[in-house]
Amino acid sequence: MTYARQPVLDDVETLPRMPSWVTSVRAEAPEDVAFLSGAALSHLHLVLNREDVPQTLLRARLALRAAEACVTRQGRPERASELRDAVAFLQPGDSPGPAGGIYFSWRRAVKRPISIESLQRALPEIDADQIASWLDGYNPRGTGQGVPAPHAAAVLQAILADRPRDPAAALILADAALAQALGRPLILPLLALGLKRADLRKTGADLSLACHRAILSAAAEATREAAGLARRAVRLHAVAPKLRAKGAEEAVTLFLNRDAVAPPALTSLRSSRAARRFCDRLVELGAVRELTGRDTFRLYGV
Repeated sequence: MTYARQPVLDDVETLPRMPSWVTSVRAEAPEDVAFLSGAALSHLHLVLNREDVPQTLLRARLALRAAEACVTRQGRPERASELRDAVAFLQPGDSPGPAGGIYFSWRRAVKRPISIESLQRALPEIDADQIASWLDGYNPRGTGQGVPAPHAAAVLQAILADRPRDPAAALILADAALAQALGRPLILPLLALGLKRADLRKTGADLSLACHRAILSAAAEATREAAGLARRAVRLHAVAPKLRAKGAEEAVTLFLNRDAVAPPALTSLRSSRAARRFCDRLVELGAVRELTGRDTFRLYGV
Protein backbone atom coordinates (compact mmCIF):
# COMPACT_ATOMS: atom_id res chain seq x y z
CA MET A 1 0.00 0.00 0.00
CA THR A 2 1.53 3.32 -1.09
CA TYR A 3 0.51 6.90 -0.48
CA ALA A 4 1.44 9.90 -2.61
CA ARG A 5 3.02 12.92 -1.01
CA GLN A 6 0.36 14.72 1.00
CA PRO A 7 0.23 18.21 2.53
CA VAL A 8 2.01 18.58 5.86
CA LEU A 9 1.13 20.81 8.80
CA ASP A 10 3.47 23.56 7.63
CA ASP A 11 1.45 23.77 4.41
CA VAL A 12 -1.81 24.11 6.33
CA GLU A 13 -0.40 26.79 8.64
CA THR A 14 0.04 29.00 5.57
CA LEU A 15 -3.69 28.81 4.79
CA PRO A 16 -4.71 32.48 4.52
CA ARG A 17 -6.94 33.72 7.31
CA MET A 18 -9.86 36.04 6.74
CA PRO A 19 -8.57 39.59 7.47
CA SER A 20 -10.01 40.93 10.70
CA TRP A 21 -11.10 44.16 9.02
CA VAL A 22 -13.51 42.13 6.88
CA THR A 23 -15.29 40.44 9.77
CA SER A 24 -14.96 42.99 12.58
CA VAL A 25 -16.39 46.05 10.83
CA ARG A 26 -20.09 46.62 11.58
CA ALA A 27 -21.06 48.16 8.28
CA GLU A 28 -24.53 49.64 7.86
CA ALA A 29 -24.43 51.42 4.50
CA PRO A 30 -25.40 49.07 1.64
CA GLU A 31 -22.30 49.95 -0.37
CA ASP A 32 -20.06 49.12 2.59
CA VAL A 33 -21.77 45.77 3.18
CA ALA A 34 -21.45 44.96 -0.52
CA PHE A 35 -17.74 45.83 -0.46
CA LEU A 36 -17.10 43.62 2.57
CA SER A 37 -19.03 40.68 1.12
CA GLY A 38 -16.97 41.00 -2.05
CA ALA A 39 -13.77 41.01 0.01
CA ALA A 40 -14.96 37.91 1.88
CA LEU A 41 -15.72 36.11 -1.38
CA SER A 42 -12.34 37.05 -2.78
CA HIS A 43 -10.62 35.62 0.28
CA LEU A 44 -12.75 32.47 0.17
CA HIS A 45 -11.73 32.04 -3.47
CA LEU A 46 -8.09 31.85 -2.38
CA VAL A 47 -8.93 29.24 0.24
CA LEU A 48 -10.95 27.11 -2.17
CA ASN A 49 -8.03 27.01 -4.60
CA ARG A 50 -5.71 25.47 -2.00
CA GLU A 51 -4.82 21.82 -2.62
CA ASP A 52 -4.49 21.16 1.11
CA VAL A 53 -8.18 21.89 1.71
CA PRO A 54 -10.30 18.71 1.30
CA GLN A 55 -12.85 20.34 -0.99
CA THR A 56 -15.34 17.48 -1.21
CA LEU A 57 -15.37 17.09 2.55
CA LEU A 58 -15.78 20.84 3.03
CA ARG A 59 -18.83 20.89 0.77
CA ALA A 60 -20.25 17.85 2.56
CA ARG A 61 -19.77 19.41 5.99
CA LEU A 62 -21.33 22.72 4.92
CA ALA A 63 -24.20 20.85 3.24
CA LEU A 64 -25.06 19.36 6.62
CA ARG A 65 -25.02 22.79 8.23
CA ALA A 66 -27.12 24.22 5.41
CA ALA A 67 -29.68 21.44 5.83
CA GLU A 68 -29.77 22.02 9.59
CA ALA A 69 -30.31 25.75 9.02
CA CYS A 70 -33.16 25.04 6.57
CA VAL A 71 -34.81 22.62 8.98
CA THR A 72 -34.47 25.10 11.84
CA ARG A 73 -36.08 27.89 9.76
CA GLN A 74 -39.08 25.61 9.27
CA GLY A 75 -39.43 25.26 13.03
CA ARG A 76 -38.53 21.57 13.06
CA PRO A 77 -36.60 20.07 16.01
CA GLU A 78 -34.06 17.96 14.07
CA ARG A 79 -30.42 18.99 14.36
CA ALA A 80 -27.21 17.78 12.72
CA SER A 81 -27.03 14.52 14.69
CA GLU A 82 -30.57 13.51 13.69
CA LEU A 83 -29.94 14.46 10.07
CA ARG A 84 -26.80 12.33 10.00
CA ASP A 85 -28.73 9.38 11.40
CA ALA A 86 -31.57 9.86 8.91
CA VAL A 87 -29.16 9.40 6.02
CA ALA A 88 -26.55 7.01 7.39
CA PHE A 89 -28.93 4.31 8.58
CA LEU A 90 -31.64 4.60 5.95
CA GLN A 91 -32.71 1.21 4.61
CA PRO A 92 -33.79 0.63 0.99
CA GLY A 93 -37.41 1.65 0.59
CA ASP A 94 -37.46 3.72 3.79
CA SER A 95 -38.38 7.38 3.81
CA PRO A 96 -35.91 9.81 5.40
CA GLY A 97 -38.76 12.05 6.53
CA PRO A 98 -39.12 15.76 5.71
CA ALA A 99 -35.94 16.83 7.51
CA GLY A 100 -33.89 13.94 6.14
CA GLY A 101 -35.23 14.73 2.68
CA ILE A 102 -33.84 18.25 2.93
CA TYR A 103 -30.45 16.86 3.90
CA PHE A 104 -30.57 14.41 0.99
CA SER A 105 -31.23 17.31 -1.38
CA TRP A 106 -28.27 19.30 -0.07
CA ARG A 107 -25.95 16.27 -0.23
CA ARG A 108 -26.87 15.68 -3.85
CA ALA A 109 -26.70 19.37 -4.74
CA VAL A 110 -23.08 19.81 -3.63
CA LYS A 111 -21.85 16.49 -4.98
CA ARG A 112 -21.84 17.09 -8.75
CA PRO A 113 -20.94 20.03 -11.03
CA ILE A 114 -23.83 22.44 -11.48
CA SER A 115 -26.18 21.59 -14.31
CA ILE A 116 -29.91 21.50 -14.78
CA GLU A 117 -29.73 17.71 -14.65
CA SER A 118 -27.77 17.59 -11.39
CA LEU A 119 -30.04 20.16 -9.74
CA GLN A 120 -33.14 18.29 -10.85
CA ARG A 121 -31.63 15.13 -9.36
CA ALA A 122 -31.25 16.99 -6.06
CA LEU A 123 -34.79 18.38 -6.33
CA PRO A 124 -36.75 15.67 -8.15
CA GLU A 125 -40.10 17.23 -7.27
CA ILE A 126 -39.29 20.26 -9.46
CA ASP A 127 -39.44 20.12 -13.26
CA ALA A 128 -36.11 20.62 -15.02
CA ASP A 129 -37.55 23.30 -17.33
CA GLN A 130 -38.74 25.23 -14.28
CA ILE A 131 -35.27 25.09 -12.73
CA ALA A 132 -33.76 26.35 -15.99
CA SER A 133 -36.23 29.25 -16.16
CA TRP A 134 -35.34 30.34 -12.61
CA LEU A 135 -31.61 30.19 -13.14
CA ASP A 136 -31.59 33.19 -15.44
CA GLY A 137 -28.28 33.29 -17.28
CA TYR A 138 -27.64 29.57 -17.05
CA ASN A 139 -25.54 28.11 -19.88
CA PRO A 140 -23.49 24.92 -20.30
CA ARG A 141 -20.29 26.74 -19.36
CA GLY A 142 -21.68 27.23 -15.88
CA THR A 143 -21.51 31.03 -15.79
CA GLY A 144 -24.19 33.36 -14.57
CA GLN A 145 -25.09 36.94 -15.42
CA GLY A 146 -24.93 39.98 -13.20
CA VAL A 147 -23.22 40.83 -9.93
CA PRO A 148 -23.17 37.65 -7.80
CA ALA A 149 -25.16 38.65 -4.72
CA PRO A 150 -27.91 40.64 -6.50
CA HIS A 151 -28.15 37.91 -9.15
CA ALA A 152 -28.57 35.21 -6.50
CA ALA A 153 -31.06 37.39 -4.62
CA ALA A 154 -33.16 37.81 -7.77
CA VAL A 155 -33.20 34.04 -8.31
CA LEU A 156 -34.12 33.46 -4.67
CA GLN A 157 -36.95 36.00 -4.84
CA ALA A 158 -38.37 34.48 -8.02
CA ILE A 159 -38.38 30.96 -6.60
CA LEU A 160 -39.90 31.99 -3.27
CA ALA A 161 -42.65 33.81 -5.15
CA ASP A 162 -43.49 30.59 -7.01
CA ARG A 163 -42.83 28.14 -4.14
CA PRO A 164 -43.25 30.03 -0.85
CA ARG A 165 -43.56 26.77 1.11
CA ASP A 166 -40.27 25.37 -0.18
CA PRO A 167 -37.50 27.66 1.09
CA ALA A 168 -34.94 24.81 1.15
CA ALA A 169 -35.23 24.29 -2.61
CA ALA A 170 -35.10 28.05 -3.15
CA LEU A 171 -31.87 28.31 -1.16
CA ILE A 172 -30.25 25.38 -2.97
CA LEU A 173 -30.97 27.02 -6.32
CA ALA A 174 -29.95 30.48 -5.07
CA ASP A 175 -26.60 29.08 -3.92
CA ALA A 176 -26.29 27.44 -7.35
CA ALA A 177 -26.93 30.82 -8.99
CA LEU A 178 -24.33 32.41 -6.72
CA ALA A 179 -21.75 29.78 -7.65
CA GLN A 180 -22.51 30.26 -11.35
CA ALA A 181 -22.08 34.02 -11.08
CA LEU A 182 -18.74 33.46 -9.34
CA GLY A 183 -17.65 31.08 -12.09
CA ARG A 184 -17.40 28.11 -9.73
CA PRO A 185 -18.47 24.67 -11.01
CA LEU A 186 -19.80 23.35 -7.69
CA ILE A 187 -22.18 24.67 -5.04
CA LEU A 188 -20.70 25.76 -1.74
CA PRO A 189 -23.58 26.54 0.65
CA LEU A 190 -23.35 30.20 1.68
CA LEU A 191 -26.74 31.90 1.44
CA ALA A 192 -28.38 28.95 3.18
CA LEU A 193 -25.95 29.36 6.07
CA GLY A 194 -26.14 33.12 6.44
CA LEU A 195 -29.72 34.13 5.69
CA LYS A 196 -32.19 34.39 8.56
CA ARG A 197 -35.81 33.34 8.48
CA ALA A 198 -36.98 36.95 8.34
CA ASP A 199 -34.67 37.62 5.39
CA LEU A 200 -36.67 35.23 3.24
CA ARG A 201 -39.66 37.59 3.47
CA LYS A 202 -37.66 40.48 2.00
CA THR A 203 -37.63 41.54 -1.64
CA GLY A 204 -35.69 43.82 -3.96
CA ALA A 205 -32.84 45.86 -2.51
CA ASP A 206 -33.58 44.64 1.02
CA LEU A 207 -33.15 41.01 -0.01
CA SER A 208 -30.00 41.84 -1.96
CA LEU A 209 -28.53 43.54 1.13
CA ALA A 210 -29.49 40.53 3.26
CA CYS A 211 -27.67 38.28 0.78
CA HIS A 212 -24.55 40.44 1.03
CA ARG A 213 -24.66 40.11 4.82
CA ALA A 214 -25.25 36.36 4.58
CA ILE A 215 -22.28 35.94 2.26
CA LEU A 216 -20.07 37.92 4.59
CA SER A 217 -20.85 35.77 7.64
CA ALA A 218 -21.00 32.45 5.77
CA ALA A 219 -17.72 33.02 3.91
CA ALA A 220 -15.98 33.59 7.23
CA GLU A 221 -17.56 30.40 8.62
CA ALA A 222 -16.55 28.42 5.52
CA THR A 223 -12.97 29.71 5.79
CA ARG A 224 -12.72 28.61 9.43
CA GLU A 225 -14.17 25.21 8.59
CA ALA A 226 -11.76 24.81 5.67
CA ALA A 227 -8.79 25.52 7.93
CA GLY A 228 -9.98 23.03 10.55
CA LEU A 229 -10.62 20.30 8.00
CA ALA A 230 -7.25 20.91 6.36
CA ARG A 231 -5.48 20.37 9.70
CA ARG A 232 -7.44 17.21 10.44
CA ALA A 233 -6.87 15.90 6.91
CA VAL A 234 -3.13 16.32 7.44
CA ARG A 235 -3.42 14.20 10.58
CA LEU A 236 -5.36 11.51 8.73
CA HIS A 237 -2.78 11.43 5.94
CA ALA A 238 0.00 11.22 8.53
CA VAL A 239 -1.39 8.11 10.19
CA ALA A 240 -2.52 6.43 6.95
CA PRO A 241 0.80 4.59 6.38
CA LYS A 242 0.38 2.97 9.81
CA LEU A 243 -2.90 1.36 8.75
CA ARG A 244 -2.01 -2.08 7.48
CA ALA A 245 -5.51 -3.44 6.94
CA LYS A 246 -6.33 -4.50 3.42
CA GLY A 247 -8.53 -1.83 1.86
CA ALA A 248 -7.31 0.89 4.23
CA GLU A 249 -6.42 3.32 1.45
CA GLU A 250 -9.95 3.23 0.02
CA ALA A 251 -11.39 3.64 3.53
CA VAL A 252 -9.23 6.72 4.19
CA THR A 253 -10.44 8.22 0.92
CA LEU A 254 -14.05 7.75 2.02
CA PHE A 255 -13.38 9.70 5.22
CA LEU A 256 -12.00 12.56 3.11
CA ASN A 257 -15.17 12.70 1.04
CA ARG A 258 -18.01 12.25 3.55
CA ASP A 259 -19.15 14.24 6.53
CA ALA A 260 -19.84 11.03 8.47
CA VAL A 261 -19.04 7.37 7.86
CA ALA A 262 -20.76 4.32 9.34
CA PRO A 263 -18.49 1.26 9.58
CA PRO A 264 -20.71 -0.82 7.23
CA ALA A 265 -19.98 1.75 4.50
CA LEU A 266 -16.30 0.75 4.57
CA THR A 267 -16.84 -2.07 2.11
CA SER A 268 -13.16 -2.18 1.10
CA LEU A 269 -12.39 -3.79 4.46
CA ARG A 270 -12.85 -7.49 5.06
CA SER A 271 -15.88 -7.46 7.36
CA SER A 272 -18.09 -5.29 9.54
CA ARG A 273 -15.98 -6.26 12.54
CA ALA A 274 -12.81 -5.23 10.72
CA ALA A 275 -14.46 -1.93 9.77
CA ARG A 276 -15.39 -1.19 13.39
CA ARG A 277 -11.87 -1.99 14.56
CA PHE A 278 -10.48 0.21 11.79
CA CYS A 279 -12.62 3.17 12.90
CA ASP A 280 -11.69 2.68 16.55
CA ARG A 281 -8.02 2.57 15.55
CA LEU A 282 -8.39 5.90 13.72
CA VAL A 283 -9.95 7.40 16.85
CA GLU A 284 -7.03 6.10 18.96
CA LEU A 285 -4.60 7.72 16.53
CA GLY A 286 -6.45 11.05 16.73
CA ALA A 287 -7.28 10.99 13.02
CA VAL A 288 -11.09 10.88 13.20
CA ARG A 289 -13.77 11.48 15.81
CA GLU A 290 -16.72 9.36 16.91
CA LEU A 291 -19.68 11.65 16.30
CA THR A 292 -22.60 10.10 18.16
CA GLY A 293 -21.44 9.24 21.68
CA ARG A 294 -23.29 5.93 21.37
CA ASP A 295 -22.07 2.39 21.96
CA THR A 296 -23.86 1.11 18.87
CA PHE A 297 -24.80 2.54 15.48
CA ARG A 298 -21.78 4.77 15.62
CA LEU A 299 -20.69 7.34 13.05
CA TYR A 300 -17.17 8.62 12.49
CA GLY A 301 -15.83 11.71 10.76
CA VAL A 302 -12.74 13.79 10.20
